[in-house]
Amino acid sequence: MSRKIKRRIPKKVRDIVKIPKIIKKGIKKIENTESFVIQNKENMIIRKYKRELSRTRNSASYRVGNAIISSIIKPWNLLFLPFSLITLSWQLVSEKMGMASPPVNESVFEEEGVKRNSIVFFPTNGVGFGHFTRLLSIARRINKLDPAIELVFFTTMPTLHILKEQGEFTAYHMPGRKGYKEEIDATAWNKITEEFLSNVFEIHRPNMFIFDGVFPYRGMLNAIRPRKMQKIWVRRGTFKKNSSKIPLESLNYFDTIIRPADGIDSEADDEYNPDIITCDPIRLLDLEELENRDDVLRQLGIPADSLVVYVQLGAGNINNIDSEIGMTVNTLLNNENIYVVLGESMLGKRMSLKNERMRVIRDYPNSRFFNSFDFAIMAAGYNSFHEAISFSLPTIFYPNMNTGKDDQYARAKVAEDAGAMVVIKNRKENTIAAAIERLCDPNVRERMRKNSKKLQRDNGAEQLAKYIIDKL
Repeated sequence: MSRKIKRRIPKKVRDIVKIPKIIKKGIKKIENTESFVIQNKENMIIRKYKRELSRTRNSASYRVGNAIISSIIKPWNLLFLPFSLITLSWQLVSEKMGMASPPVNESVFEEEGVKRNSIVFFPTNGVGFGHFTRLLSIARRINKLDPAIELVFFTTMPTLHILKEQGEFTAYHMPGRKGYKEEIDATAWNKITEEFLSNVFEIHRPNMFIFDGVFPYRGMLNAIRPRKMQKIWVRRGTFKKNSSKIPLESLNYFDTIIRPADGIDSEADDEYNPDIITCDPIRLLDLEELENRDDVLRQLGIPADSLVVYVQLGAGNINNIDSEIGMTVNTLLNNENIYVVLGESMLGKRMSLKNERMRVIRDYPNSRFFNSFDFAIMAAGYNSFHEAISFSLPTIFYPNMNTGKDDQYARAKVAEDAGAMVVIKNRKENTIAAAIERLCDPNVRERMRKNSKKLQRDNGAEQLAKYIIDKL
């Protein structure tokens, strides 16, 4: 009976099933912990088949077919086949919904040599630089404390030149789904991500992986799941109450969840398996790294006695007087002593300016110029909020009410209640004009600076760098 069944299995499937024997025979152990490894063509092909084999064995068609064939080979199991298929179907649905993990075939993913003193960082990119900046903040301080640790970035952020400016980091860019000429579907993109990231792991053999993003990609999870390394998720926790929950199974791919402090308390994670580590808010720069006001104004061609206002509100057309940024800029320019400095995102289009009292900064991080401004008008994102607080920059916050998870209003309201900032939830000409008029008063700005000091905390990036080095 078993011989007849074997003949009916397609040759391609039989070849895939035999691959583990080839793998055991063809791969050599790597003992050198100092150097990374560029695989030869034969090993790369073998490793590709290993990953393909894992995906095949975890596919619904393979597992259902395997259950049926097993029952045919052992006829007495046919009585239990309906129950087995129901159980298997529930398992497959749970995996699809992120409530369970597919099985890992340890024989397929054999460890290749010893681990190196290396960390792979994976920041995603949302509408800005938040995830990227948090991991870069940590990496800079790890590099300062222990330059011997290799720091590798694998990211969907297109601005890799920033890494060269901030330190000696190896970087790999994986375009997001919308980064292709024609957007590809999620299944294909995740497969590409899994392959790319798996090759990065095989070259650098890291002993730690650190992710920062809202939702873990399936391709990333498939790549990290079988590998014996420490897995950390830096997961900011100021989420809206009605926002969707992260599947419990995704969190349990990680050994540790790091929760940077925010303006308000984050949601509880007591039901999750990973350890929960907390730290103070993470920021890229410390106070002593900020630029001198006189030098910056001279470079920008702004008179030293001017009232300088920094504006960074993300998307929007400044020449459209009905847009939030248009209303804001026009109101500011009504004061003849005000110069407006616009923070232009490296991820967006360049602005067209039509006023001699306007300047543009397209730099990173713009927070290094915060000593140069009298006050700012910004969205209440994580980085902008904590930088404004830490550097005592009086700010009018425009919380983005349309974010999927980030509760910007709740974050900014804490600072307003402390008398450190002004928050405008409903932006109209009259509310914007009233807030700007208030901050034009130097006494108001001085009170806000003093009140912001009550909210200031240590830099969590320094704390985490020491924690991570200890874990290594």
